Amino acid sequence: MAGLLGLAPAFAAEAPAFAAEAPAFAAEAPAFLLVGLDGKTFFLPDGGTNGSNGHDAVAVIDVSDEARPRLAHVLPLDNSVYGPPTNLQITPDGRLGLAASSVLMRQDSEAWYAQADDRLHVIDLLADPPRLVETIRVGRQPSGLAIARTGDFALVANREGRSVTVLSIAGTSVRVVMTVDVGDEAAAVAIAPDGRRAFVAKNKAAKVGVLTLDGTRATYDAALDLPVGPGIYGLEFTPDGRLALAANTGPEPSDGHADSISVIRADVARPVVIDHLGIGDTPETLAMSPDGRHAAVAVVRGSSAPTTGPGFTPTGTLALLTIDASGMVRQTGEAEAGDVTQGVAFSPSGAYVYVGNYVDRNIGVYRIEGDAVRDTGFRLGLPGQPASMRGRAER
Repeated sequence: MAGLLGLAPAFAAEAPAFAAEAPAFAAEAPAFLLVGLDGKTFFLPDGGTNGSNGHDAVAVIDVSDEARPRLAHVLPLDNSVYGPPTNLQITPDGRLGLAASSVLMRQDSEAWYAQADDRLHVIDLLADPPRLVETIRVGRQPSGLAIARTGDFALVANREGRSVTVLSIAGTSVRVVMTVDVGDEAAAVAIAPDGRRAFVAKNKAAKVGVLTLDGTRATYDAALDLPVGPGIYGLEFTPDGRLALAANTGPEPSDGHADSISVIRADVARPVVIDHLGIGDTPETLAMSPDGRHAAVAVVRGSSAPTTGPGFTPTGTLALLTIDASGMVRQTGEAEAGDVTQGVAFSPSGAYVYVGNYVDRNIGVYRIEGDAVRDTGFRLGLPGQPASMRGRAER
């Protein structure tokens, strides 16, 4: 998970093998989510443990029936929980999926250490079954990524590279255009709806950086950095571009202390932080509803901590934020989630929210009811640990 970047090496653990049947796909783009399944990092009662490479995958989830998603296909592709749960996304037309591999493991004696990877997988979701088109090289430790509403370019935040890579997208071809240095670890990135600006989560610096975009050219100005909170891994714009929200996990994730969501006024020449909301311990990431009325936040609480730790709790939560017409953001709902909550995504209509429960190896399904959220009780079992989850970029 995002807060595991400082994880001390541990002994290897057994990783499960898995497979899935490949169904037939319609000619038009179906409603899919992508879920990264990490098979090399594990949360055990006494803490985190790393294992060997080769057990990761990317799952394709069919959400045509929003209340009862199903596993459609699994591709054996490296990815990792060592990074934000936004390391993958689908193009607005539903044709391509991009998924970053943040780290691979290196063995030293009996211990396994995380080391930065630099690969990005390009997946053709209209193939029958979905297939890997190619894997390209981006920056060091590619983490959160974002695809523009136009679908013709994307940005990748590179943590160890301290940079953002700009990609062009044409058909099934994805190419590196340029990489811009942002001076600090870049954990996640969000593109404004008009495509003229992007925000970068500078997680260790406790800041959000601002990129100016001109087509596929990006420039960075450190003078525009925004002070938010440490450990930023969730970062999203509202659909109208007026606001952006940053989820700050705190200096020590799963420590029992409350953390925050920062609210940014984004549609002005010099963006400013206008509010901070207390949200509980370790808001791992957030997702914005299609209509911009709500944001859903996956809150880990202490579920990733050792059971003997002072901040330990057995489960996380799903928090619902409501954004009113004046731009005020407040928490209006909460529901229990699973063990080590990671990715979160809205259904295409916005009527449901999906939460990935890493240790439980499932996706929980929740229904939006007014400004509240309710657990439907439905769980989609997965053949691995869901480290990240996202659907289509908004058009």
